[in-house]
Amino acid sequence: MQLTSADSMTSALPLARRLYAAACLLLASSAAAPVAAAAAPAPMPVPANATRTRFDVSGLVYAEQARTTVAEPLARITRLFPDGQTLSMQFALDVMTGASPTGANPSGVAQTTTSASGTTKTVGADAIPTETFKDMRGAVDLAYERPLGRWTPAGSVHFSREKDYQSYGGGAKLSVDLDERRSTFTLGGGANRDRVFPQGGIRRGLSSSTRSIAEAGDKHVRTGLLGTSRVLTRRWLAAVNVSRTWEDGFLTEPYKVVSIVNRTTGLTTSELNEHRPDTRLRTSVLVNSNYHLTQDVLYASYRYYWDDWDIRSHTIDLRYRVEQGPDSWLEPHVRVYSQSAAEFYHAGLRSGDPLPAYASADRRLGESRTLTLGATYGFKLPGQLGEFTLRGEYMGQFGKGHPADAVGVQRGFDLAPALNVGSIVLGWSFER
Repeated sequence: MQLTSADSMTSALPLARRLYAAACLLLASSAAAPVAAAAAPAPMPVPANATRTRFDVSGLVYAEQARTTVAEPLARITRLFPDGQTLSMQFALDVMTGASPTGANPSGVAQTTTSASGTTKTVGADAIPTETFKDMRGAVDLAYERPLGRWTPAGSVHFSREKDYQSYGGGAKLSVDLDERRSTFTLGGGANRDRVFPQGGIRRGLSSSTRSIAEAGDKHVRTGLLGTSRVLTRRWLAAVNVSRTWEDGFLTEPYKVVSIVNRTTGLTTSELNEHRPDTRLRTSVLVNSNYHLTQDVLYASYRYYWDDWDIRSHTIDLRYRVEQGPDSWLEPHVRVYSQSAAEFYHAGLRSGDPLPAYASADRRLGESRTLTLGATYGFKLPGQLGEFTLRGEYMGQFGKGHPADAVGVQRGFDLAPALNVGSIVLGWSFER
């Protein structure tokens, strides 16, 4: 799978765990609660002093053109108490299949292989090498929040496991309301401890050896967040969040490689295991604005991200919720994303040149632009059956397919072909 590195889904194996880790950290650190609340299905009317249980069930189907497919059912149960306390538990299961780019360049020579069963497969000279895979991931998280006057502490824990990756961690946040609840300040933090145990073990970076030097590697992630939201007018709410994430440990993708190409012809001569730094410092600033018109609501956000791998990214996200009556609504969505390349990103290394300290040809770390178009439709079901939502989105990603340092036949190849992605999410929410 080939998507943005700093902002969204990445490869078939990191996809679910990064989305899940991000969700868990948001549970511990989100300061823009009114944004999420406005976008969520409206709860059914119940007595104000009653204890309620909310059920949220959804199913995601995500498909990349000729690449990765993901199916994810998810269920969340939330207990809502009269004094504002909430206790929730979420379960998710991801089934991932397809093919993911290895990071290698097109070989420049058409290759035909025959499997043990006699099936013949031909790979074109300009084809991006991929590796097929199949995996399944299970995840569970638990969150609790309790208002205490102007103060609202909250906490969460989570655990996920797949074939070659395990993650567990937790987070906490503390929010305080000021100025008659027109302003809210939030301080939050989270920590993850992940373990990577790839098939075949961990291989030495920037070497062609397939020998394992370790069976597994550990990764630690710590995140801190400071945020504020403000009711500017009776129709306008704005929020600013600043987050910083420290990562250390095994940050290399174990299945990715870097091609060595002939400095004159551009033909691939060999492949090396990629190698990344073992620390990473990420920082982002997110600005949200929600404006309630006569009936409709406009959501707008801008996010600036940077890290010490020299990646810089900009994200603009716009949603417009159109109320179509008391029982239905439609929310179109547009998102634009762009990022620069990591300082150690190389589309390929030239034979004869000294090896750098770090190198990766993972296109998620390269220069790219992404456009997402979609819409969500929601409607209340008759009686006391809750609300149903349907979201469909298209995403196109466009990389720098003809880098200036390409040589020989590589100049004629598209080293970062456009990627088309479609996704559908069905959701059902109700309270009892």
